[in-house]
Amino acid sequence: MATLSGAISGSAAILPVVASDFRSVNGAEPLDPLDLVVEPQAPELQAILSPAEVRSVLAPPSPELPKPKLKVVPEVVKVITGEASWYGPGFYGNLTANGEIYKPGTMTAAHRSLPFGTKVRVTNLWNGRTAVIRINDRGPFIDHRVIDLGHGAASDLGLTASGIAQVMLEVLR
Repeated sequence: MATLSGAISGSAAILPVVASDFRSVNGAEPLDPLDLVVEPQAPELQAILSPAEVRSVLAPPSPELPKPKLKVVPEVVKVITGEASWYGPGFYGNLTANGEIYKPGTMTAAHRSLPFGTKVRVTNLWNGRTAVIRINDRGPFIDHRVIDLGHGAASDLGLTASGIAQVMLEVLR
């Protein structure tokens, strides 16, 4: 009785073999099992991949992560402290010094000399609230005040009820 076993071909297929397949033609010398391996006929099956190539074929492409967005911290170029006031309902609809229409809720302010468009971080020194506003008008017209805030800025800073507050202005670049 012949023993049934298997041999692996070059294409990794398991082929059934029996013990008698391993004897030579005259039966005296056993055959080397590798002599039974059949080479694949298709050229694309004969390619040998290096371990790196196998990893590159098997591994999914690594996703490209977006570059982190850096938040630019504005530079403080000048600090001014003093009294701030605000202007509101009586001026709604009027043109500011730079030609914009003054509207409720604006985060703008009037300053005597800062260029239009300048961003200023204003801190209410009485309550610690801070807001960044844009200069779009001229004023204030009361000597000891350093800035006249629009309605939105005054609300954010918590000075609409009192009408005035001690503030610190940080001119940003």
